[in-house]
Amino acid sequence: MRAEDPRPVRLAEYRPSDFLIDAVHLDVSLDPEATRVTARLAIRPNPLGRENAALKLDGEDLNLVSAEIDGAPLRVDDLDVTPSSLTLANPPRGPFELTLTTLVDPSANTRLMGLYRSNGAYCTQCEAEGFRRITYFLDRPDVLAVYTTRIEGSEAETPILLSNGNLVETGPAGDGRHFAVWHDPHPKPSYLFALVAGDLGVVEDEFVTMSGRRVALKVFVEHGKEDRAHHAMESIKASMRWDEETFGREYDLDVFMVVAVSYFNMGAMENKGLNVFNDKYVLASPETATDGDYANIEAIIAHEYFHNWTGNRITCRDWFQLCLKEGLTVFRDQEFTSDMRSRPVKRISDVRGLRSVQFAEDAGPLAHPVRPQIYHEINNFYTPTVYEKGAEVIRMLKTLIGPEAFRAGMDLYFDSHDGQACTIEQFIACFAEVSGRDMTQFLRWYDQAGTPEVDIRTAYDADRKTFTIDASQKTPPTPGQQFKQAVVIPLALGLVDEDGSDMPLVIGGAPAAPVIALTEENTRIVFENVERRPVPSLFRNFSAPVKLRSDQSVEDLLFLARMDSDPFNRWQAVQTVALRGLVAGVAALREGREPAEEPRLAEAIGRAFDPAETDCAYAAQIAALPSEGDVARELGEDVDPDAIHSARSYLKASLRQRLAEPLAAAFDRLAERGPYS
Repeated sequence: MRAEDPRPVRLAEYRPSDFLIDAVHLDVSLDPEATRVTARLAIRPNPLGRENAALKLDGEDLNLVSAEIDGAPLRVDDLDVTPSSLTLANPPRGPFELTLTTLVDPSANTRLMGLYRSNGAYCTQCEAEGFRRITYFLDRPDVLAVYTTRIEGSEAETPILLSNGNLVETGPAGDGRHFAVWHDPHPKPSYLFALVAGDLGVVEDEFVTMSGRRVALKVFVEHGKEDRAHHAMESIKASMRWDEETFGREYDLDVFMVVAVSYFNMGAMENKGLNVFNDKYVLASPETATDGDYANIEAIIAHEYFHNWTGNRITCRDWFQLCLKEGLTVFRDQEFTSDMRSRPVKRISDVRGLRSVQFAEDAGPLAHPVRPQIYHEINNFYTPTVYEKGAEVIRMLKTLIGPEAFRAGMDLYFDSHDGQACTIEQFIACFAEVSGRDMTQFLRWYDQAGTPEVDIRTAYDADRKTFTIDASQKTPPTPGQQFKQAVVIPLALGLVDEDGSDMPLVIGGAPAAPVIALTEENTRIVFENVERRPVPSLFRNFSAPVKLRSDQSVEDLLFLARMDSDPFNRWQAVQTVALRGLVAGVAALREGREPAEEPRLAEAIGRAFDPAETDCAYAAQIAALPSEGDVARELGEDVDPDAIHSARSYLKASLRQRLAEPLAAAFDRLAERGPYS
């Protein structure tokens, strides 16, 4: 480690802050090169902190003008000010008010963290550690305060002055300037602070909450783009309604604002009551946007709105708990999109993304747990593992305990931890309490890296009328974690009869649930009273983020593609047959042979274009072959890109020829529906 490298941060070394900040009064006088920030901080010693500790505040690129305690100026000798901190060696031992005045240069802030100026407007980005570039502060997520923010700026250049919470006062400030005061009554960490000031257009609407409160909705955009913000507005209202109906979560301020501008440096940020987006994720018009664009806008708007409860009202104790807000909120936005659109298509899309990106991360040198134990740079922490695998862990939790217990656990979490900064353990404890299930082993999903591999072998005994599943699990070594323990893997399954119905599941003479928890390295499951050999449908709806190897034959898979009641596994069966064919095709080409054809694959895909099929997006997923990346992952280290491309091109050509008639017929049927919308 080079001498100038920062010391790594470790979860094991976490300790509570020695001080807490209960209230923050900010006075921000905007100037392109010398913005003056006066912060009055109501500070008190933390009962959980160290006695007689020094007060050390974080800072970065700040110019300290003055400092006062309870109105009395501090001398230079009372302070230790460095480029990264401000320290009071002997602060008062009871509650006190610290007033700091600093100067910042928004125009020179090319890092675009903290307060910066771009295109003549001011904007902030404070996650993860940007607030320390605005004023000296305890810039950590477990310090929650109530914020009141007064913003002053040029009325001509910044007619719009926005911050978190509710608007409580506006007025002239003299010399062509004006001010606005915002108050957020809900305690929040500094990373959720936001300020936007500029000349913006606005689209307005309102939403009536389930308790009858009227909430003003405002989407601010650059002038001339207002007509492209209407889909975003409708997405806001849909998100608010869904969160009330699904999780009982009502919005808690008088106004909800979205700012969508081209100069915002991040994709999107969930600042309390003032979500800020890069406008490419918000604006759309029918002339230029695709169906996918509209779906993505809806999902991204929903994700940031859902953070209001999972991230804002309840936040992370430390950055190691990032998956507590991000994985949980990704799960929530996935469920929202599933309800708004096609649940099977959404699930397939999410699994495709997980396998192509997160599985690759798990298998590479950057593999890390959903909750890592160490980081060097917090901004490198925002990974597919934290987000997408974090969401899959939440989904497994729901699968294990069932939807009713899951909703009860979420209610308990909201009710018992509102206004707090929490850990994964506190979150999981809520579900252990409502379900009566020991979640100790389940927590390994948060602490172990890598994708578990599950091998399943089956046997049918006609004489005893039993069907046996032998399942084994292992997680390969990853950097820093050579030895893995068994995790809890929910195996959602069905035994499919010849008519496509699910057979009753009986284990040990008693009815069994359709979800079996695999908790050991090797598990044997024996189903009784099985009159005929069934075809097992395994990991329905992708019930766990694992790699599956099974003894299912091509005949079994084609049967599932035709008869399984689970739409995800119908799609998966087609994918598995196609993938096996592509792997065999690669081997054939490398040996100088022509790939063999599987005509029944074309038949299975063609059924998706039957006139009775109404979910055209699902049909399109059935018809989409495994990607070249999918084939490469299946081959492992012995990858020949040219052979993979040739094998896939050969299969596509074969399918084009065999499916020409049903594809053309489907096209004609869709064209008859009228103009595209």
